[in-house]
Amino acid sequence: MTDNTQRFAGRAENYDLYRQRYPAERVIAQLREWCGLTPQWLVADIGAGTGMLAEVFLGNGNPVLAIEPNADMRDQMHKTFDGLGNCWPSFEIIDATAEATTLPGASVDLVAAGRAFHWFDIDCALAEFRRILKPAGWVALVSAGRASLDPMNQIDPGLVDQLQSYERLLTQYGTDYKYIRAGYRVHEHMAELFDGEFHQANYPGEQRSDWDAFRGQTLSLSVVPGPDDPRHETFMRQLQLFFDRFAQDGTLTQPTNCWISAGRFRIR
Repeated sequence: MTDNTQRFAGRAENYDLYRQRYPAERVIAQLREWCGLTPQWLVADIGAGTGMLAEVFLGNGNPVLAIEPNADMRDQMHKTFDGLGNCWPSFEIIDATAEATTLPGASVDLVAAGRAFHWFDIDCALAEFRRILKPAGWVALVSAGRASLDPMNQIDPGLVDQLQSYERLLTQYGTDYKYIRAGYRVHEHMAELFDGEFHQANYPGEQRSDWDAFRGQTLSLSVVPGPDDPRHETFMRQLQLFFDRFAQDGTLTQPTNCWISAGRFRIR
């Protein structure tokens, strides 16, 4: 866990500026339909990062406890939210992990996790979720980002070469991309994690980026070699060549997916 909690050190600013935001209206509407979400529910956002998913629930009126073990991510979250004062309902940022949240037992109505669930020790995290959830509470898992060539995704055949080329870049120059790639497919097996009710939906879309936004988003990936890595300069040259090849009129279009899953555990 120590390595995973530190993966985004030095990347928080790019993460907050350039990562795709969650579609707030769609997420809230889906959770209202499936779970009966109301603004009164207390939400624990686990692996909160820079607060993108927390913002979705705060916008719905929910009090949120943001659990984030990485200091850079917490600092960026403070920059985003501290100056807003009373614009939000109750919001607290907590230095803790998915496996040990420090929250009281049976204290939250909804456990939520965004683009962080695949970094958790899944068995330990689920045990912690069970502990902190009220009886019949829900777990909501939301992920929004670039689509891959996985069979479950709906990809325009004209974009296959582009996606394969980007994957090759990350595989060749990424620090441990082959190792973590399988974790991104956790949504394919999500139903197996819950012994009670489960729902899931996938919404394809696209993201358009100029060079600065595409560069920043790529640098926010934990597998990309940082400035102190000897591979960094070569990787950045290859990234520029990739952008120049596939961008149209200075804009790169990338297919995206938003996965929304909600499950709960059988009451014991």
